[in-house]
Amino acid sequence: MKKLKPQELQFNVPENVPRSNGKISAWLAQQLLDKFGWKIVGELPNEAKFIMAVAPHTSNWDFILGVLVKFAGNLNVNFLGKDSIFIWPFSIWLKAIGGIAIDRSSANGVVGQIVDEFKNQQQLVLAIAPEGTRSKVQQWKTGFLQIAKQAGIPILPVQFDFKHKHVVFYPVRLIEGDIEQELSAIQGLFHRHCAKNPQNF
Repeated sequence: MKKLKPQELQFNVPENVPRSNGKISAWLAQQLLDKFGWKIVGELPNEAKFIMAVAPHTSNWDFILGVLVKFAGNLNVNFLGKDSIFIWPFSIWLKAIGGIAIDRSSANGVVGQIVDEFKNQQQLVLAIAPEGTRSKVQQWKTGFLQIAKQAGIPILPVQFDFKHKHVVFYPVRLIEGDIEQELSAIQGLFHRHCAKNPQNF
């Protein structure tokens, strides 16, 4: 694969990617990323719908870094949350920052609910941590692959490289083959030494 070069912090966001318009938050996030030496590597796809598969996920710092990248690029990125935490008025704030309430008891299942969300929305970018937890796991969850395959949308693998202070956007993948083989291929992109807590990857 061609070596990716770090972009300027004011990274380009293609026209089809859903955007927000927070000029102050974008400026502040850019300043913080610059201050701590973080760079963006690679490019976002020019897609209105895709899943960001973000790894390694071994620390609460992953969430903070993700929020900074979201604000720095004025990206309208969503995430999943149990419907039980979407209680008014807290639900107003959660939805404002991109939260999507999920009913785990639904007969349609979590995958089905998210597939429906993608089919009903003109634009939707969803960030998912395939590990599902900050603790060490033996196997990544395959839900993000099932969603992508059923909804016919690509996956953008995103690596948080704490060793080199790079947020890496890898080329997008359209999930068409065997789920286990696709999972193995995506996992192979990520490196243990890049994690904030390598022992948990």
